[in-house]
Amino acid sequence: MSSSPTSAAGPAVRRPSAAPTLIWTALILVYLLWGSTYLGIRIAVETLPPLTSAALRFAAAGLVLAVVLRLRRGPGALRVDRRQLGSAALVGVLLLAGGNGLVVLAESGPPGVALPSGIAALLVATVPLLVVLLRSGTGDRPPVWTFVGVTVGFAGLVLLVLPHDSTGAVPLVGALTVVAGAASWSVGSFLSGRIRMPADPFVATVYEMVAGALVLAVVAAGRGELGDFHPASVSTRSWLALGYLMVAGSLVAFTAYVWLLQNAPISLVSTYAYVNPAVAVALGALLVAEPVTAQTLLGGAVIVAGVAVVVSTERPRRAGAESRSGTAPAGERR
Repeated sequence: MSSSPTSAAGPAVRRPSAAPTLIWTALILVYLLWGSTYLGIRIAVETLPPLTSAALRFAAAGLVLAVVLRLRRGPGALRVDRRQLGSAALVGVLLLAGGNGLVVLAESGPPGVALPSGIAALLVATVPLLVVLLRSGTGDRPPVWTFVGVTVGFAGLVLLVLPHDSTGAVPLVGALTVVAGAASWSVGSFLSGRIRMPADPFVATVYEMVAGALVLAVVAAGRGELGDFHPASVSTRSWLALGYLMVAGSLVAFTAYVWLLQNAPISLVSTYAYVNPAVAVALGALLVAEPVTAQTLLGGAVIVAGVAVVVSTERPRRAGAESRSGTAPAGERR
């Protein structure tokens, strides 16, 4: 961040509001690209060890982004102080090793234990609810309609992935694993607006990816994944999926997400958790001919309604309105 977090005794620090067009462009990238990563992860872990694949994904993406920044901006492009480095590393571990790593584990288990991607998306949708609770617990009270919006969105997700019969039991271990990942992601997202991060979101992304990849690699080694990893046995299909995750899911979408955390209200940013499952359902219908039922359409409509409520109550205020009120918009107090 370009400024220190707001203390309890001091006034909120305000920054110029980002253009709504930029915010919506970044949101749409996160909506669409992260919605496709559920399918990408499932294909990648068909023949790749789960945490090893996640470590490779973030290490490669972080390295590419670091090289690009170094070539375009010169030797000092990645320079940060010790506090900024520690903050970025902490957020990276919470978001990538904790949040993403646990979801990958939940989706990669054996039959009967692995969590279906649709159910994983539903459980990840607890992120906005958890973030609102975190905000409330620190005195940053979201509007009542924000609570209404996240509740409506969650109800829509329930409709979207609710099993049609008793055979659709949710594996308990996988579900708890994703809930733990969602909690880790929520805390990381919340802290990123409260601690002193690198001012440039691209630089922050590099250090977050490197830290996340290192922790994932250590845990993968502890699980014995590295010893059993033989690149020659990995299918072309899995390699292509991993490449897609590196470029679309990490370099593009994650960088957009980091930028949004610094330039848009957190509750607005969190609406990606409602849209991603709808994108996953659409891709399933287009790519593997999964049926789109009336229940799917109803759930999608309710999701859109929940997103609309949150967007209308959490959209960035104009700079003039902020100056008159003397406070930063809800979700942007640093």
